[in-house]
Amino acid sequence: MPIATVNPATGETVKTFEAHNDGEIEERLILADAAFARYRTTSFEERAALLRRAADLLEADGDAIARTMTTEMGKTLAAARAEAAKCVKAMRWYAEHAAELLADERPEPADVADSGARSAYVRYRPLGPVLAVMPWNFPLWQVVRFAAPALMAGNVGLLKHASNVPQTALYLEDLFRRAGYPEGCFQTLLIGSRAVEGVLRDPRVVAATLTGSEPAGRSVASTAGDEVKHTVLELGGSDPFLVLPSADLDAAAGTAVTARVQNNGQSCIAAKRFIVHTDVYEAFAERFTERMAALTVGDPMDEKTDVGPLASEAGRSDLEELVDDALHRGARALCGGRRPPHLSEGWFYEPTVLSGITREMRIHQEETFGPVATLHRVADLDEAIAVANDTPFGLSSNAWTNDSAEQERLVRDLQAGGVFFNGMTASHPALPFGGVKRSGYGRELAGHGIREFCNATTVWFGK
Repeated sequence: MPIATVNPATGETVKTFEAHNDGEIEERLILADAAFARYRTTSFEERAALLRRAADLLEADGDAIARTMTTEMGKTLAAARAEAAKCVKAMRWYAEHAAELLADERPEPADVADSGARSAYVRYRPLGPVLAVMPWNFPLWQVVRFAAPALMAGNVGLLKHASNVPQTALYLEDLFRRAGYPEGCFQTLLIGSRAVEGVLRDPRVVAATLTGSEPAGRSVASTAGDEVKHTVLELGGSDPFLVLPSADLDAAAGTAVTARVQNNGQSCIAAKRFIVHTDVYEAFAERFTERMAALTVGDPMDEKTDVGPLASEAGRSDLEELVDDALHRGARALCGGRRPPHLSEGWFYEPTVLSGITREMRIHQEETFGPVATLHRVADLDEAIAVANDTPFGLSSNAWTNDSAEQERLVRDLQAGGVFFNGMTASHPALPFGGVKRSGYGRELAGHGIREFCNATTVWFGK
């Protein structure tokens, strides 16, 4: 895949970039290795000052980088501005909290006395250069939620971004440089996916994090495993959205629309399967479908647009195949199910609601990366949980119920990295984020995320 900005609203190739050659990659690895040797000894106060400066710069650049993201991958301008603001928030949060999150852990002397120790503690030390393989759907946020904690921990970063967001990738390198980070602390590698293995096998790269597809995760995990290097993977999701009889249906239906079409439907944590108790199925389906059908599809730069284009022509084709397969096997399109007839250019697809989903349909198991929702009618809580868990993924989940017993049951039994009640899944710097099953392993954000790329070092003093 060429490294290029291709506007998904028009199909126009805006700008192309040459991939870094072997010599240029080597130069960046040398810089990263040298930078870590120095940067690892800086204090939390020094790192926090740098990160706060980066946050200030990003805040000032908010509108400009939002327009770049919209041009590169098609998210609405409002969503792009919100993404930039979220990154600023996360940077400031880690600048404020990293020192306490990585403070020495000191057990009581009596608890370690039988080990022969006078005292002992655990210190979190940085690992080194970390390779981040990042996706196009949240081209700023996915990187910052890795970079902010990693840099605050004393690591340095090497970014291999998706090939269709090169301008955002280069902006991030420039942002940290302008903030005053030492040369080599954060660098962008303009490389294709085939070059990732060589970088990851380099002994100067000590770990990797990847957000992306399951095949990409398997590839990186396999290479890292062969090299005995730590990885964090956040892969696909087919998140359930359960609606039970005690739910506020108007609120649930309104939130369901946002949960499905956020980022033009291209989000791993977007709700995709709407599992509704039979007692409220008809009422919810009517409300939900009406709101989905009323969304405005069009130019993502237009402030009135609700849903922009998909990021690539191939992505739209994949989505169309899933919908067509479902319709061919008996599903019903309550709205949408086609390309918008009034948009002849770009990679647009109508917000779609499908009912009558069966296990024989590909869409029952595969992730829909676009504004397509599936409705599932269930008889009771047991069936709702069974349908929710009937997927190879387990990133997050949403449940609408005011029954405390149902809530406890869902926390116990839903196979997911998160359970969000009476709201929609969202990531926040103070809360750990990640999945189970084929949605990956490890955690980002909060204290869990900053410790992923640290050496938990036991320090022991004898009597």
